[in-house]
Amino acid sequence: MQSDLKRLLVLQDTDRVVMGAEESLRALEPEIAELDSVVEQLEQASEQLQAKLEEAKEKRAELETHIETYRVMQERRRQKLEWVRGAKEASALMAEIDLARSVLAKEESDWIRSADEVQEIETVAAEAAERAEAAKEEQAPRREEIAAIRAECNERLEDALTRREEAATEIRKSKRSLLALYDRIRSGRAPFAMYELHADACGHCYTSVPMHLRQQIQRSESFATCEACGVLIYIPE
Repeated sequence: MQSDLKRLLVLQDTDRVVMGAEESLRALEPEIAELDSVVEQLEQASEQLQAKLEEAKEKRAELETHIETYRVMQERRRQKLEWVRGAKEASALMAEIDLARSVLAKEESDWIRSADEVQEIETVAAEAAERAEAAKEEQAPRREEIAAIRAECNERLEDALTRREEAATEIRKSKRSLLALYDRIRSGRAPFAMYELHADACGHCYTSVPMHLRQQIQRSESFATCEACGVLIYIPE
């Protein structure tokens, strides 16, 4: 039985390392999420401004097309006016030219406002892109530190998992039911499956352990199940 106890304690030691490495990795997640959130918000703002800029450029290009079309049509009216002989037809054509001139003036005024808007958005969009890049550069040293910590934790975790499987295999070879019991207890509420006997109480729930169980543990130098919380109680060497 003593060999079973030692194997279980070795297994639990590896589980402690696994849990520690996993906890270290989890502890990094909030900071990583915060760093990502800052960059993501800045990038989204930059992307929205870029989309707005493209929309403004399309509007400006559309106005340019309209203006060019009006100018061509206006030039054709002027040329036609040179060949018109009738006063009535010439008067009607002059009215068209005057109306087109006012429309063209409005389109040109709209184009100026559109061009100013494009320039303004370009400036704001460039500043937003710079802020996003600046945030990335500012975060880079800390992200490198986090990457190094994660790499170390993952290496520690991988090594512990390997040793954990070796320890579990040793128990599985000799007593499969014991490993199943250990894993079942660990899947419950207790962080670990095995706890030391403290005086006359369970090291997990601190419920008093009956004398016959304490004597059983002492005589066999093994472990017993806590009647209150179900963990395995043992006396350390």
